[in-house]
Amino acid sequence: MKSKRSKACDISKAVKDAVWERDGGRCIICGNVNAMPNSHYIKRSQGGLGIEENITTMCLRCHDDFEGRKRAELKPFVALYLSDHYTGWDESKLVYKK
Repeated sequence: MKSKRSKACDISKAVKDAVWERDGGRCIICGNVNAMPNSHYIKRSQGGLGIEENITTMCLRCHDDFEGRKRAELKPFVALYLSDHYTGWDESKLVYKK
């Protein structure tokens, strides 16, 4: 049985569909159509919620870069992208709280 935190961080099909639509079916970084709406802005391991405001569409290469060595470089771009799509977007609201 999954914990409440794990469930809150999972990305539902409804969220994936909405993010895919919002992102135009392409990687938000490079525009590649071979992408998926499964990248957490705030990492799951840090309690990042599986909500539209925390999820983006990325191709495998950009996702790997964002999760690894280029995170610091890409994070401001992704934050701006999300804040442009959601009025009042706030990183502190993207983290699971008990």
